[in-house]
Parts: sequence; C-alpha cells; structure tokens
Amino acid sequence: MTPRVALIGAGGHGHSHRRTLKDLAGRGLLEIAALCDRNAVEPEPGVPFFDDHRAMLTAAGPDAVIICTPPHTHLPLALDCLAAGADLLLEKPPVVSLAEHETLAAAVRDSGRRCQVGFQALGSAALATFQAAVSDAEHVSAAGAWWRPDSYYRRAPWAGRQAAFDGALVNPFAHALMQALAVADGFEPVTMELERYRTRDIQTDDTTFLRLSGVDGRTITIAVTLASAMFVAGEIRAGENVLEYPTDRVRLADDPAFREIPGRAGLLGNLLSGDPLIVPLDRTRTFTAVAEAIVASPPPALIGATEPHPDGGGRILPGADALVRQVAATGLLPSEMDLPWAVPPQKGTLAHAQADRG
Repeated sequence: MTPRVALIGAGGHGHSHRRTLKDLAGRGLLEIAALCDRNAVEPEPGVPFFDDHRAMLTAAGPDAVIICTPPHTHLPLALDCLAAGADLLLEKPPVVSLAEHETLAAAVRDSGRRCQVGFQALGSAALATFQAAVSDAEHVSAAGAWWRPDSYYRRAPWAGRQAAFDGALVNPFAHALMQALAVADGFEPVTMELERYRTRDIQTDDTTFLRLSGVDGRTITIAVTLASAMFVAGEIRAGENVLEYPTDRVRLADDPAFREIPGRAGLLGNLLSGDPLIVPLDRTRTFTAVAEAIVASPPPALIGATEPHPDGGGRILPGADALVRQVAATGLLPSEMDLPWAVPPQKGTLAHAQADRG
C-alpha cells in the first residue's frame, strides 16, 4: 500500500519538504495526504488543506507526518500525531529540553511508531567517509559564517526570541553542532564554556562560541555567526581533515584539495522504507542536552565593534569569517584572544546526555 504523508507547517521552510513530497509522489512512492498551516499557503492541486492539525489528522488519517514548525511547538504536535497512529519526520531541533525529549521518546515507544529527526546531513556518504578517517580524533571543531539581514528576525513572531529556542547554534547552525557530535561518536559532554553575542537588537545570539569537554578527555569547539560579510558554508575539522557538510565536500589530510563525495539517503524515504532510521530520536539526545543548556544561559552580550553590511540590511562583525575559523583551528574562545569586545565565557556542568533513561 502506498503510504500517505501529510505536512504540518507547509509555508516557509516547509516548501523544501513540499518539493520532496512532490518528487516522491511523482515516482509513486507516496501519496500527499494533506497540507496544514495556521496561515494560508500556496495550494497543491488535489491536496486538501487544513489550518488545524487535529482536524487534518482526523480527516486525512496519514501514515506519516512531517512537522516543520517552530521548535517550541514540536512536542504537542508530535504527541498528537503519534496518538493518531502516524510515523514522524520531525524537523530539527526536535524538542527544546531533555524533559521534552524523554516525554516524546516514551510516546514513540508506547505508540510503536517511528520518529526520524531532520538532520539530513547525517545521511551523507561524505560524513561516513570523514568519520572513518578521524575516528580516533581527540578534538573536533566546527565553524560557519553566514549573513542574515535584520529582516530575518522579523519573518515570524518567534524569530530572534530566546524563549522560542531561536539562536545561531540551536537553530540555523544546529547542523554544525549535530555534525560535530556525530563525528565525535559516543561523546558525553561534562563541562560547557559558552560565549554568546549579538550584533543587533534581538533577544538571542547571532554569534556563538562553544567549547565542550567530555568524560573521556575529548573536546568539541564550535564557532558560528550570522553576521559575516564573507561566507563559510559550515566546516567540521579534526586535525588536518575537513568536512564541508552542506556541500558534502571532504578534504582529508593527504588530499591536495576538497573533493565532493555524492550520495545522501533521504530521511523521508528512509522513514517510509522500514529500514533502520538514520536519525532516530535517541541519536539527538546529546544535541538536546547541549542546546537546552545554551538557551538557558544568560542573555548574549552586545558586540559594539560592527559596521554596516556592504549591501545594507544590518550590521556585520568585521573579520567574522577568519575569526570562526581561528577559533575552530586553535580551540581558543574569543575571550582567550584578547579581543576588546569579548566577555568571559559562561561555564557550567552538563548532565550526562547518556544517563539512564529508565
């Protein structure tokens, strides 16, 4: 029987899922059961539309549901879908706390359904190649430098709000954190040193630096910003080995240049296949533990040393691209580099993400 798949959150980022749905439906691999969004969206011919997810679940009866809504709304939607007998493809970040993670994990177990989390880069052949080359690395780092204009933080009422689980590392750069954790397989963070900054009038951070230390002495350092005039796609580094995870390019220590390693297993197709999940909810537990600690930390410090973006739309941190790469390469945080705008890190102890689940 052809599985019937619905989408909750059919506008905005949901358009990427709509493209996947139409592609798989065109190949006869699924039927698009329904679209749902609180706001009016461009319709799909022949596909029913709902503005209430409960009404959609009752009327459409989907076999699987994609949830692509703000992170703080995920848990109640997921619980309703599981109770209706549907499998889940849940966008990242999956939930906003370990308590929510445990609640959802219990619901998945009790329902007998499947829950895949939308960290699509974990399905790449490039990641597998990189992991095999750096399996004994003691230090893993990640760097990324993007530009988001001020309008990015006006796109939705929850954008730029810390309470809504928005922030550079827990939302747009969530893949950087998850990729680093995946490369450092089995990493259990004990301590966290965190520097959060903002370059504009928002509640959360747009520039974030994080250093995690694990029970086995390994470390992860991450440096990301949304206030850069120069673009760094997203790099995971272990020694001289680098994975550019958005593009699936790898440069190993003996490689003269980056090489693309094609091949990504689609997460929706994997969910519907019945094969072992690529990103089961349990695989994201450490991510949730770290993300929750980031969001629970004090508000970010304002960086005053900014200048207008050459194209307008907001302000940038000069040299941000070089800075994130320097932090990733050295493992030093900005406050350890004597930068005039840097503030001491917030330090804390993390509950072991691999603690007994009961």
